[in-house]
Amino acid sequence: MIPFPEISPDVFAITIGGREFALRWYALAYLAGLLIGWRMIVALMRRPGLWGGVAPMRPEQVEELLTWVVGGVILGGRLGFVLFYEPGYYLSHPAEIIKVWQGGMSFHGGFLGVVLAAWAWARRHGIAALRLADALAVAAPVGLLLGRLANFINAELWGRPTDAPWGVIFPGEAAQDCPGVIGPCARHPSQLYEAGLEGLVLVLVLLVLVRRGGLARPGLALGVFLAGYGLARFVVEFFRQADARFITPDNPLGHVLGGPVWGLSMGQVLSLPMVTVGVGFILWALRSR
Repeated sequence: MIPFPEISPDVFAITIGGREFALRWYALAYLAGLLIGWRMIVALMRRPGLWGGVAPMRPEQVEELLTWVVGGVILGGRLGFVLFYEPGYYLSHPAEIIKVWQGGMSFHGGFLGVVLAAWAWARRHGIAALRLADALAVAAPVGLLLGRLANFINAELWGRPTDAPWGVIFPGEAAQDCPGVIGPCARHPSQLYEAGLEGLVLVLVLLVLVRRGGLARPGLALGVFLAGYGLARFVVEFFRQADARFITPDNPLGHVLGGPVWGLSMGQVLSLPMVTVGVGFILWALRSR
């Protein structure tokens, strides 16, 4: 077992007028992911040769796009969490929906929010939406990598109990509630699995694709991102603890489809369409001239 490192979820905290204000690692991860992604897209737009001769937009336009993307991430991520994971609670407590600072964001919802925001922005400026989506796809894994590392620092979204030597003893009563385990309960550090697969591996694959002329085929980078993320998330879900709201005595693994032993989690159900659509984009891009 590996004891959980003593890392504060706050980067720093200050007290003003008797109230404490803190910068959390999770918020910093969001900001850093957006800023790094912004600079990556600017760099891509400054190299028209990567796009087959003409970049889809001017580098200075990326700053305005960033504003729309931020709105899509926050609005989509929050509404996705509300609709996919706790619709009953928020329907009876609608005022709680706007309290984003209390936590509760969905990647799949945030992804849909970015898709809609980017599509609307592209239409407004007469930019090819599919080529814009390729640029966003190349930059997105960096944000995923940083976000999953922040999840680990926050000791949240941990994995299922394990006796593997790299199992981590996460703090908190919920993390230590492991039926049948005597003493400290070690769990899969599934946040780090996701950071490696959805973040590091996926961004390296996409950068290699870019260097080999992948952006000259509209939709190819987008397809690789969708299929890659969907597959990575589907695999990691076998090691990740399901959300408590889906776990019952008769369904200890929290499956939402299938039986209590063999079935699919909510994350897997939401990831399968991404894999299907991603493979479709890849095939279409490779067959198109």
